[in-house]
Order: sequence, then C-alpha cells, then structure tokens
Amino acid sequence: MKKKKWTVLLVAALLAVLSACGNGNSSSKEDDNVLHVGATGQSYPFAYKENGKLTGFDVEVMEAVAKKIDMKLDWKLLEFSGLMGELQTGKLDTISNQVAVTDERKEMYNFTEPYAYAGTQIVVKKDNNDIKSVDDLKGKTVAAVLGSNHAKNLESKDPDKKINIKTYETQEGTLKDVAYGRVDAYVNSRTVLMAQIKKTGLPLKLAGDPIVYEQVAFPFAKDDAHDKLRKKVNNELDELRKDGTLKKLSEKYFNEDITVEQKH
Repeated sequence: MKKKKWTVLLVAALLAVLSACGNGNSSSKEDDNVLHVGATGQSYPFAYKENGKLTGFDVEVMEAVAKKIDMKLDWKLLEFSGLMGELQTGKLDTISNQVAVTDERKEMYNFTEPYAYAGTQIVVKKDNNDIKSVDDLKGKTVAAVLGSNHAKNLESKDPDKKINIKTYETQEGTLKDVAYGRVDAYVNSRTVLMAQIKKTGLPLKLAGDPIVYEQVAFPFAKDDAHDKLRKKVNNELDELRKDGTLKKLSEKYFNEDITVEQKH
C-alpha cells in the first residue's frame, strides 16, 4: 500500500511540474505581447507623473506606437542612469525619455528613426536683445545645472573661458534668476525650456539656435529579436508622422513642432 501511495504522490508531483511548465509557456506568450519601456517619471514635460498617472510627450508617443502595433506597455521608472543599465542587461526593451542619439550610444544600441529633435539652448529675458548666440555670452553670467550635458556643451563652446558659468544643483530657481536679472542667461534643453516658459509664464525667450543639436530616438539592444521590434516601432513612427499625430502631440506640450528637424 505504501508503495502505491508513493507512486500516486510521485505522479501527482510530476503532473504539477508539467502544469507549471505549461503555465510558464503561456505567460511567456503573453509576455511576447508586452513592450517593457523605461522612463524616469520625473522629466517634465517628457515623462512625468500628474495626479499619480504617468504622462508626457514621450509617454504619449510610446502609447500611440504600442496601440498601433497592438502591444501592451509595462513601464519601469528609474533614474536615467539606471534605465540605461536595465536596457543594457535586457530588462527593458527600450527607453522613452528623450534619449539623444550619440556616437557612443550607437556603438551599444540600434536606434529607431528620430521622433524628436532637441538641443542645448540659451534662454534670456524677453527684453534682452543683446544675446542672440553663444558668441554674445562672453563676459556674461550664464546659469547651468552642475554636471549636465548642457553645462558641458556650453563649456565646449568656450575654450578661452570667457563665459562666467554659474552652476546650480538643480533646475529650480534658474529661470527665475534669468527673469529677475540675477544672471544674464541659462542653458538647458530647447524642448524643456519651451515647455517651462509656457507653464510658468515668465518673461523669457529663446536666444538664437541651439548650441548643440541632437536627434531623439528609441534605443534597442543589438540582437535579432529587438531588431525586429525596433523595425515595427519604426514603421509605426513613420505612420504617426504621416497622419499628423507626432506634430499634434508636440504642439500640445511645446506649442511648436519638435518632431521635424529645424533648418538653420
């Protein structure tokens, strides 16, 4: 009797294992229909939380793409450096948070076609007609966030150290310091500045063209599966551009179409 009992238990155990394997395969198929996307959730107006809901320009672009390719979105929110690490280890399919296309990143990832264009931009008081380009910043005090790409881009355009760069720990207070004349100018992302000027209503304006101009696109790992996914996303981005969705979303957040390259 004991032998029969053990046999029954063993068969039951094997059936449980097989059942678990079956469930695993089923969830794997479900997972094939899920796009794992990273964002910071703190990048206004690209990917940020409003009333507890993730929203923003980049978020809405990705939502529109996912709808067209009939995939569900699984968002993961981390600091930007953490997102790049998760992408590199394959825990994320892509990142939708203003990832600039650089030569260094192209060595590690394949990018979609650009869905937006951005760059390091100078902003000044609305009545300031003296500053129109980076050359006009010599002898001036310019705000920049410490360690940011925008601070580095400004430094790269000032080899003779003739610009007084005043660094801030965060973005808070920088726009007000320009508006109140505490500094002559401030450098940040063009798209960020357009949105912040719209939101705050401060008497500010963009001065000239971007110091450095960048393409913004979705990065994917360099493997066959992700390359197929990247091509799907690419095709739908093209459709969203043709039907005016990209332009509409851009104008919603920036009052300007940042989805086409500006001709200077």
